[in-house]
Amino acid sequence: MNSMQLGSVLTRSVASVATTMIVGLGSPALAGAINLNFTKLNGLAGFGYTAIYRADLSGLGFDLQSLTIQDGSFGLGGATGQYSGFDLDAIRLSRTLIDDASSVTDLSGLDVFDFSPSKTLFSPGTQRSPEDAPNLFGSIGKTINQGLATLNSFDAVFDFWEGWQGFLSLGDGGRISFDLTSAVETVNPLYLYLAEVGDNGELAAGSIVASDKPVITPEPETPQSTPEPSLLLGFTLLGLWASSKRQPPQKVEVAKHP
Repeated sequence: MNSMQLGSVLTRSVASVATTMIVGLGSPALAGAINLNFTKLNGLAGFGYTAIYRADLSGLGFDLQSLTIQDGSFGLGGATGQYSGFDLDAIRLSRTLIDDASSVTDLSGLDVFDFSPSKTLFSPGTQRSPEDAPNLFGSIGKTINQGLATLNSFDAVFDFWEGWQGFLSLGDGGRISFDLTSAVETVNPLYLYLAEVGDNGELAAGSIVASDKPVITPEPETPQSTPEPSLLLGFTLLGLWASSKRQPPQKVEVAKHP
């Protein structure tokens, strides 16, 4: 994990429907496997193109601070060019359990996502041949194009005739991480909902990481230097000397007595 801080992380391999929790440096050396199902909900959402998957994050044992989605399709399923890799329509954390994809539109979610560059780290994957655009769909370089990729809404349109919009393509091997705006406790019921555009099984080749550490390291603040007292005194004396040099000579008149 080059850009990711080690913490207590939860790696969900959807392909094996298994979860591995890794306790990072500074914690007791403990690693265990937790068999948790990543469930595909009944039906499709949005405009009938989007599959919804649900993961149970209840009882992780730590407050959730970040989530990462890693594509692992590498040419399996899906489209080519700018639409390569896992196509993410939306991501949502909720305390509510639903079983039907059609219910996701009305699902109340936690207001903890900020899709701006300050809270989102996107590492684009590669385009499958033929490459047909300078950027993956829904992005401009490493930044989410929020005019195209509305990740807070289950609203993807995936149609040659109506136009494609509302989602982000990760590219083959691409990765996106979200730092939450506030830590989310996992003692009470907590569910992660992901929407995959096209329902072509690309999520099954990927992985999800939930961590108690933020992914994006804030830039350290540059401390403001304070001049030493002796330096201040030097500046003061220098100022007085310069001021005296600028004073015009004083003309003194001597009174004459007859």
